[in-house]
Amino acid sequence: MTDPLRVAAHYTRGNLLDSIAAGVGRLGKSPETLEIEDLAPVDEFHIGGAVATRSFLDQVGVTPDQHVLDVGCGLGGTSRFIAHSYGCRVTGIDLTQEYVDTGRALCTWVGLDERVSLVQGNALAMDFPPETFDTAVVLHVGMNIADKRALAEEAWRALKPGGVFGIYDVMRVREGELTYPVPWATEPESSAVASPAEYKNALSGAGFVVSAERDRSEFALDFFQRLRAEARHDQGAPALGLHLLMGEDASIKVQNMIENISLGLVAPVELIARKPA
Repeated sequence: MTDPLRVAAHYTRGNLLDSIAAGVGRLGKSPETLEIEDLAPVDEFHIGGAVATRSFLDQVGVTPDQHVLDVGCGLGGTSRFIAHSYGCRVTGIDLTQEYVDTGRALCTWVGLDERVSLVQGNALAMDFPPETFDTAVVLHVGMNIADKRALAEEAWRALKPGGVFGIYDVMRVREGELTYPVPWATEPESSAVASPAEYKNALSGAGFVVSAERDRSEFALDFFQRLRAEARHDQGAPALGLHLLMGEDASIKVQNMIENISLGLVAPVELIARKPA
């Protein structure tokens, strides 16, 4: 069982907003002139960046009239992407208070604070009335949540009948020892990587009907290869990037994740499920 306090501590940096503000300044921008695209290097804290986000959300079927729940929203990057790209309302919930506080400021900077609401809370005990949301999404969050059944049941409770629950997580596809640290955990005790079958069993047990599954291993490895090629041409750390979120050992975490995927131990996998109407 993963410890929520340990998980929150893993992601807490202590000066995240100041670091992002400094990076924005290095870009020659300010909170008044910032565009949402400028935040992409810190907003896309999952494999594949905006390309993966768009492909995943198009499968989920987000529309402008929906109220979307972003479970484990982090800085609210996906929440902002959804609100900006699809024109709908989004509520994000995350365990880490610093992420929520920082994310609220970023929403204000890019003028999305009226359509995006970020709250601190536990994905397994969300303080939302039943049947509040049309759609719920999880992007690279389940690796820190051991009780997949409880996650699915909370999503079921929060969704209206007919609602879609989309998951894009790193999942275990073969047995074997993972190399740590990785972006979501410094040690095995904080990691809750599970197989697609375990996710699907949890979803079915909660009442969902799973309609689609897609392994994104090849896409992920191509994505990392492009990142390495770009890094070879860059001088020093970028003004904004995931190093601000992951700390000084960011490159080690990413390299270990690439190794674990390359060895066929884990893979980014998409699951789309629906709550019957």
